[in-house]
Formats: sequence, C-alpha cells, structure tokens
Amino acid sequence: MLITLGSPPSDAETDAWHAVIIAAHVLDLPASVPEPGKAETVGKLRVPPAHGRNVHLAATAPDGSYQGVASLLLSTEEENRHTAFLDALVVHPDFRRHGVGAALWTAIRRELAAQGRASVSTVLELGGAGEAFVDSLGFSNVLQLGWYVQRVRQAMDEVPQPALPDGLRFVHWSGVVPDESAEALAVAHEAMRDAPTGDMDERPPRWDARRIRAAARLIEDRGGVLLTSAVLDTTDGDAVVAYTEVVLRDPADTRALQYDTVVVPAHRGRGLGRAVKRHLLGRLSELRPGVREISTTVADDNTAMLAVNEGLGYRRERPAGVFQVKL
Repeated sequence: MLITLGSPPSDAETDAWHAVIIAAHVLDLPASVPEPGKAETVGKLRVPPAHGRNVHLAATAPDGSYQGVASLLLSTEEENRHTAFLDALVVHPDFRRHGVGAALWTAIRRELAAQGRASVSTVLELGGAGEAFVDSLGFSNVLQLGWYVQRVRQAMDEVPQPALPDGLRFVHWSGVVPDESAEALAVAHEAMRDAPTGDMDERPPRWDARRIRAAARLIEDRGGVLLTSAVLDTTDGDAVVAYTEVVLRDPADTRALQYDTVVVPAHRGRGLGRAVKRHLLGRLSELRPGVREISTTVADDNTAMLAVNEGLGYRRERPAGVFQVKL
C-alpha cells in the first residue's frame, strides 16, 4: 500500500523512512561513504523547502515497516514550474524486484502530471541499481558528475594557505550571512549562472539577499551546520569576490559536504578559488575537529574547479550524473 506521509510526519513514519535509507545505503554505496545521520532524515521530512513543496510517499508492508520511499521536490517559483526534482526513490533491498519501485514511480508520475510538470530530474550513482531503474523509465544522463573527497588533516598538513593579493581580505561566518555582506554575497552568487548544467531543464534562480538568508536558514532549521569563507575587495566597498561553503547535514557528521565555490569573473585567474577553500578548511578544522573528510560533486567538464580541487588534495571517489526524463 502507498501512503503520503503526514505533514509533519510522525516519529514512527520518520523511523521507518530512515530504516529504508540506511539499508539501501549500506548495499548501494562504498563502505567509505558514511551513512546519513538521523538528523538529516528528520530535517528533510519535517522542514519544507524555502521555495517549493515536497511530496513524501512510502510503500508500506503489513507490519507497518516501509518497503520503499520516494520524495519529490516541486518548485513554486515561476521559472521552474515546468520541471521537478526527484530527491529520492529508494527501495529496501529486501523488497527489490517486487514492483515497489514501479509503484512509487507511478504515483510520482501521477503527481507530476497533476502539477503540469514537463520533466523531472534526479542525481544518481553510475553503474548501480538506481541507474538501471531510471534507464528503464526513459531517463537519460544530461550532466556527467564525479564525487570527490578531500581528507581534512592531510590537506591541512600538505597545502599551505595562499596569500591574497593586495586590497583583498578574508572573512568567515557560521550560519546566516551577516547583514553587512548579504547583498554582496547575493551579487557574487549570480556568478554561478555560468556553471555547467548540461541539458538540464531546471533554470538557475535569481539570487538576492532574502534568498541567500532563506537558504542558510533552511540548512539550520533542518538541523545542519553551514560554514562560509569569503574574500572581500576592500577597494570596492567590501564586495564579495570569492566565497565557498561547507555543510554538515547532521552536526555529528564526520564527512562534510562542499557546497558552492564561486569566484566572480573579474577576479578569476588570481588563485582565489584555492585560497578561499583553503581558508575555510582551516576554519572547519578549528570549529568542527570531528570532521575528517569533505566531499563534493563536480561536473566532468568543469575543468577549472577540477584543477583547483586537485591542488587541494581532492581525489575522485565515484562517478555520478544528473538524469532527466521528459514527460
């Protein structure tokens, strides 16, 4: 039987969902990839996105446990009302090849049709059960990615902190951006619009101070931790010319996630990407000494970021991709 989780879901629903996620993680991912923490699952299920809404579905067994789960993100912003993101479609290993995934996809497809969405995308590991499943549904890989991992202590020991050019200085903060840098950070974030997106239907939103703050608050409201380092141009009113972010979705995580790294076009080629990422590495090591690794995804054709990351000790762990289907 398929159910839609309550809003918010009960403790029992959350526990049953998390059990599916962990069981699939253990089977499908390398042993080196830490299991998602319970706080991450709770946050995703109980705190809605800032600019959209989630649909959480579960296939239940007679004993009340879950055989599979699916989570769909529907943007409420005009530029992306034509598409959607499938955040999860996971079947417990004990119930695979029993039609559970197909039933969840049928329900998701019905929801997409009701909302008038013309496409849906998801991020998957290459070569696994997920890729084989979406292939059967007509999805195609529209953006090749790789997962990369950096060992924090090794990078701290082996990569010296680069000096900044004259007129530039570092700042850093935890959580929501300070008011005095919010507008400047939003301007810098717009430089992400030239990042590779392949043939994805999803369109990058416009960023302003309000959206920047909302994104940070969402991470915190879901129980996570956000750390940011930035480079300011003191000759230009402390404009943000580079920044980088890492996130712990669960405060107990030993592997952090690298989020955005941005250098504005006028300051590229000056080593600021490497400098700001090394600066944040130091702050992370100081503030969160239990974090041993940082992982990130990079598009295969983002040669500039691949070069920066290689110089900071990132090594490719496994291939992935953004898969999309037209409806």
